[in-house]
Amino acid sequence: MAAKKKENLCDSTIAKLTTIFEKHLLTWATGQNIETLERIGGEELEAFRATWKDAPLARKKNQERVIGFFYYCLRMGWIKSNPAILLGRVKVNEKPTDYFTKDEFNKIVDATYVYNPKASNTEPRNQATRVRTLIWLMRWSGLAISDAVGLERSRLNENSELLLYRAKTGQPVYVPLPHHTAEALRNIPAGPKPNPRYFFWSGNGLLKTAVSNWQRSLRRVFKLAEIRHEDGMVKRCHPHMFRDTFAVESLLAGVPLEQVSILLGHKSIKITEKHYAPWVKARQEQLTSNVRKSWSEPTRPERRARKTRSRAINLVESNAQVGEILPASDRASR
Repeated sequence: MAAKKKENLCDSTIAKLTTIFEKHLLTWATGQNIETLERIGGEELEAFRATWKDAPLARKKNQERVIGFFYYCLRMGWIKSNPAILLGRVKVNEKPTDYFTKDEFNKIVDATYVYNPKASNTEPRNQATRVRTLIWLMRWSGLAISDAVGLERSRLNENSELLLYRAKTGQPVYVPLPHHTAEALRNIPAGPKPNPRYFFWSGNGLLKTAVSNWQRSLRRVFKLAEIRHEDGMVKRCHPHMFRDTFAVESLLAGVPLEQVSILLGHKSIKITEKHYAPWVKARQEQLTSNVRKSWSEPTRPERRARKTRSRAINLVESNAQVGEILPASDRASR
């Protein structure tokens, strides 16, 4: 854990590693009277994995962390082989990335106008305006909620461009914001503990705590919007879907996948492709074009069938013409 904390990982990643290793693995090993790494083999890890009560995706991620942990132990020379690679894969039926359609997004924005927070330390309408501004920011910038809540005012320039990050080359990566979003940020009402450095954060305490507070506010807005699927079921909404909406709408508008990957700040385009490949407009158009080309280029069996039908038609027509010219007796013998 000390080594991971020196890798400049985000707080949420450190928290997940702490949970799986210090809270779960160490507690389980103590309960099994296991005191050394050599005593942990594939069978023991199977038993450890059986204690996980998470959803399939969370179990898959935890298993990847366990494998990484034992690889670290292997590199350090504490063990001779990695027992975690003996574990079978956790199958996950991942659903395609969901996002907000334009109508759904408008419903969420409309809900902020009737949202009435019951906070004693802030003016309700100001807080509703701040929630609406946060929603616009995430939708039009692609920022995750933690990055949006901790956004510094200095990153918005006079051209309504938002500095996302600096690439490895040192070049800044900007995203242009719609005029109404940029103006809403510049004129955002002050919070209960305003800080001139940030738009949404007081700067006091942990950013994680501030993010949790904003998540609660957004859950109330989602409940007011009451977005439903076509079958009438209530749609499960969460803040990260604003980032997904930014990515999907960009791809549907024809923005190349590699450019969307840059805007999202992904380390590799493979990450972007994994989550958003079904929404790449150019790819869908190419697939449609290729299918249509196949219609005009019949296969060999189809071409043979066409020639056979053509010969049959010609023969019938030829016989019909002969029948009109020859006498009945000749037609019968023919």
